[in-house]
Amino acid sequence: MTKIKHNFNLTTEEQAMHNTVDWNSMRPISEKEIARLKQIAKNTNAKNKTITVRVSERNLMRLKAAAAREGIPYQTFVSSLIQKHT
Repeated sequence: MTKIKHNFNLTTEEQAMHNTVDWNSMRPISEKEIARLKQIAKNTNAKNKTITVRVSERNLMRLKAAAAREGIPYQTFVSSLIQKHT
């Protein structure tokens, strides 16, 4: 594997972190994986649209509880459910 030299001005803390990485364990990423990651980035950067959805108070509380268990805001949780099922 070719060693790439980077000319970054790192702080002492950043340099210490850089020195802890086992650079020999790094492996190249396949073209297929690069394409997949590019698509994810493109989808992530897509402009969001605001929608209004009416749900029962009970369902809203259940959504908020599920989101809290995941440690994310409930709007993000709802968005992830929509993404998963579309």
